[in-house]
Amino acid sequence: MPQATIIPIGTIIPIDHLEPIDGWGGAVHSATYVFRPSTLAQLKDAFALAGSADKTVTLRGAGRSYGDAALGRENITIELIRMNRILAWDPVEGIITCEPGVTIEQLWRYVIEDGYWPPVVSGTMYPTLGGVLGMNIHGKNNFKAGPIGDHVLSFDLLAASGEEIHVDRERDPELFYSIIGSFGMFGCFTRITMKMKKVYSGDLDIKVLMAENLHELFQLYEKQIPESDYLVGWIDMFATGKAAGRAIVHRANYLPAGLDPMPAQTLRAQHQDLPDTILGFFPKSIVWLFMRPFTNSFGAKWVNYAKFWSSKINPKKQMRQAHAAFAFLLDYVPNWKKSYGKGGLIQYQSFIPKEKAEQVYRDQLVLCQREKLVPLLAVFKRHRPDKFLMTHAVDGFSLALDFKVTRTNRERLWKLTEKLNQLVLDSGGRFYMAKDATLTREAFHKYLGEETITKFLALKKRFDPEGILESELSNRLLTDTPSQ
Repeated sequence: MPQATIIPIGTIIPIDHLEPIDGWGGAVHSATYVFRPSTLAQLKDAFALAGSADKTVTLRGAGRSYGDAALGRENITIELIRMNRILAWDPVEGIITCEPGVTIEQLWRYVIEDGYWPPVVSGTMYPTLGGVLGMNIHGKNNFKAGPIGDHVLSFDLLAASGEEIHVDRERDPELFYSIIGSFGMFGCFTRITMKMKKVYSGDLDIKVLMAENLHELFQLYEKQIPESDYLVGWIDMFATGKAAGRAIVHRANYLPAGLDPMPAQTLRAQHQDLPDTILGFFPKSIVWLFMRPFTNSFGAKWVNYAKFWSSKINPKKQMRQAHAAFAFLLDYVPNWKKSYGKGGLIQYQSFIPKEKAEQVYRDQLVLCQREKLVPLLAVFKRHRPDKFLMTHAVDGFSLALDFKVTRTNRERLWKLTEKLNQLVLDSGGRFYMAKDATLTREAFHKYLGEETITKFLALKKRFDPEGILESELSNRLLTDTPSQ
């Protein structure tokens, strides 16, 4: 194995590595020295350089976290996108081994023609496996499949201390369930082995359902969960009165063996490709420009209204859709986030136990409307608990709210999230580090509890005794450093 280069103490980092980087939502920013290793030896060199230059390190995958989880300020950022090799694939057992820079897109393209699909995916196909394990992402099937970590068999980690460890789910359960979801605070994944989901078609059966209000939405989910593989809802946060919380819900199910008459065709990667145009001729690369006039409260209110009523009168309530078309809605319009303007957006996602979720989300809806800071998009999902130390999951529901950030509303918006936090904490709810941009140290400690925080910090001391690994997120949540 190639040896890491010995770097002398007092090394000055070349200025040409200094780059501006953003949180994916575009609402938080920093400048940092970026290194993109392609081998384990180069990864070790980057850590050694940080030590010799007296800098800390932030780990970054594809930079798809909405907030500041992958941002470092004037330190060294190690971006893993070049460590993107698939190392082994067993198409009989569906077990794959990858480097951390492999993206969800690479993963599904590699396995689809052998009849497999990633068991858990985000709403975009571009995050890296290292990043999604660092955050332990969930998908629209969390109530059935759990988070991505539940499908990992083992991984190798380069700890910040320089220690290289192999962690197996069966042999090392405590480390396994503590390191996955630790948002890059212990070390860098270097090798990941996981189990893919066997599928017998490249298509899903989709059913479109409607809920006239929030209460009906919860009733609908209760009825649909047992017979669904995926379930996701979009709530109109502008609706009031008897229509408050009305929603469109999409249910998706895998096709059993033998139902697809042409599986060899639907399982081709080309069948999954998202179209480049709208209506067959209009290039999607510029669609965000036409979205911008509607990316505000007035425009979004009428878009929500039109979407709800067009879905209500549309007779096409059932259809077949490719896995990628259903899963990766955020990739349909390239650069759609530009429609939010220079201030970008933040996504506020809370997870509430099922017994209290309906009331909490009703209170959130009312609060946002009263403060005149109504989210332009609201996505509703069902969840199940898991065994991971830094889990965001509950036996309940989540609501993800997209807020447009402007120069004039930024301060009010951050204050609104504090009020939303209190509703979540009072209900025993949780938060999600991949989406967060506003959580305070106090709320972080309250939702996880001091026992969990103490265990987390003890592990960080073990794997990162010098405190090399940090991010704007960890500074905000562990040291209460402002990050606005």
